[in-house]
Amino acid sequence: MKIISTLILLLFLIPATQAQFVKKSTDIICLVPSATAAVNTIARHDRKGLLQLALSSATCVAVNYGLEAAITKERPDGTGKHAFPSTHTAAAFNGATSLTMRYGWRWGVPAYALATYVGWGRIYSDRHDIWDVLGGAALGAGTALIFTRPYKTQNAEISISPTFGSGKYGISAVMRFR
Repeated sequence: MKIISTLILLLFLIPATQAQFVKKSTDIICLVPSATAAVNTIARHDRKGLLQLALSSATCVAVNYGLEAAITKERPDGTGKHAFPSTHTAAAFNGATSLTMRYGWRWGVPAYALATYVGWGRIYSDRHDIWDVLGGAALGAGTALIFTRPYKTQNAEISISPTFGSGKYGISAVMRFR
């Protein structure tokens, strides 16, 4: 009985069409780049990075909703008049750009791959057209570029040694950065 109820539940969770699957997957995947950036900043104890991500994300969402309210563009599937810009794409590109700017391309390449999938998926599932997605991508990347600065680690060597000569004593300190 337990197996049957689990299977019935899974049938309700599995979308009926490929377009529905793509739409539902973009609903989740759009948050992955920003979540990855947040976890990365917390793991590194990078308070500045977390603040930059928060400011970038908040600005992105505020501007996005302001544009959606001001530009009443109908969705391609006819489900509403808040198509431009794509919020999902803006969120995905905001997170991807934040990761890339802060931690480099090792983090950025997979994040941009996910963000690109989100943009493609919003068009494929008929929620947005190309202009909605491009507007969302530009907004997300732009707000991240405004607020995000590269993460710098302090790789420094310090040498301190006593000095003496000509009847004078002192301390010499040398700091070398790599």
